Amino acid sequence: MEQNQTPLLDAITEFIAGRPAYFSVPGHRLEKGISPRWTDKVGEKIFSYDVTETPLTDDLHCPEGAIDKAQKLLAALYGADRSFFLINGSTCGNEAMILSAALAGEKILIARNAHKSALMGLILSGAKPVYLMPEVICEWGIQGEITEASVRKGFAENPDCKALFIVNPSYYGVCSDLMAIAEICHTYGALLLVDEAHGGHLYFHSAFPRGALVAGADMCVQSMHKVTGALTQSSVLHCKYHGVGSVVFERIAQNLQLVQSTSPSYLLMASLDCARYELALHGTEMMEKALFLATYARNKIKEIAGFCCMENGRLDSTRLVFSAREMGLTGYALKQILYEKYAVNLELADQENVLAIVTYANELQDLDRLIAACAEISRTHVGYSRLQKNVYPHFPMFPEQVMTPRDAYFSKKISVHWQEAVGLVSGQMIAPYPPGIPVIYPGERINQEVWAYIDCFHREKCHIHGMDRDGKLGKVQIIPE
Repeated sequence: MEQNQTPLLDAITEFIAGRPAYFSVPGHRLEKGISPRWTDKVGEKIFSYDVTETPLTDDLHCPEGAIDKAQKLLAALYGADRSFFLINGSTCGNEAMILSAALAGEKILIARNAHKSALMGLILSGAKPVYLMPEVICEWGIQGEITEASVRKGFAENPDCKALFIVNPSYYGVCSDLMAIAEICHTYGALLLVDEAHGGHLYFHSAFPRGALVAGADMCVQSMHKVTGALTQSSVLHCKYHGVGSVVFERIAQNLQLVQSTSPSYLLMASLDCARYELALHGTEMMEKALFLATYARNKIKEIAGFCCMENGRLDSTRLVFSAREMGLTGYALKQILYEKYAVNLELADQENVLAIVTYANELQDLDRLIAACAEISRTHVGYSRLQKNVYPHFPMFPEQVMTPRDAYFSKKISVHWQEAVGLVSGQMIAPYPPGIPVIYPGERINQEVWAYIDCFHREKCHIHGMDRDGKLGKVQIIPE
């Protein structure tokens, strides 16, 4: 197909060029009704592209024109049979995949490092999760890949699972062997569903691990806003039929209507159209730049006394994971120093590490600024004692699952003090954010290992989804037995 087209962008442009007498939503009437306090700072033109369904601009939930053509261009670029624009982020795509793949009471394998949106899908569908634990990269204290052996064991013990839901790449850029995993899934007549939120760029350079669709996934979701130039909340869902679960693909469009807004943002959809256009025409060059910048920074940082960088394994090399633990600095402290003293903003921190996401839109001066800040921190902190390993607990193994997430979500609950929660059945999800991976799911028993892990994040004053409204973990919802 002609990838040098932007059908949706062009349709919106044609519509607003006609200067219609506008009596549809949104109420700001193109650019005319936006607060001058805002337009004085950013200008007016972009707001005229915030329109609604018209004969020119098509309908996301029943596309026949510009949106349909834009989605077909997207599918052709990624090698999918069908692709969908998502305006509620990858969250709604993950929900729709799980809703479509496993009905109430049916089993589904779920990687335990799944984003909390997988939990939302389980609550909506009523499916029964069977969890797989990722390998632990002990040197870095983070979760690694889902192994072929663990997937094979999971299906051998639960051959009636309808699908496997896996995250690839992880937030840290760690990838699993999706080709081998896809083969196992299809042998059992199950679907491979991939949360590829952080991997929409993997298809555009041979230095990256294989993208999910290339590796044999049946469905995947990509957050195009994370590294490929679309606006925040703009994502896509791809489907590729491998002879398994044909009825599932018939349900996906219907389930997307269940989890997406009926008032889709044309700004978000136009940004997806344009991001696809840029990747199609310039994707390789864009990724070349990102890889160069990340490699440049990694080589410089690992030469700085007290710093080390993660390099080994099947990784997305544009993820810059590094640590100053040799100087006694936790990841939390390093991230805070870099922001407060040097105005360098990183994506996340954990007990030992920090993560910088490098994209084609960064410039060399951005990386030089990061490198210079690390060098100055080294001069200031060298001589501090080494951060002791095992001071912080590792991600806990599977807690006891007393009931499904859906049953737990709709059960009656009471509040107890967090200090008294060990041994009780959680009525809520608790997830440090980012990365948004639940440590405890509704319906699971809070054991001592889980409690200690969550309490560690709380003591470090990390942002946690599931805390009280005042930001404290004073009380927690539990389900009486």
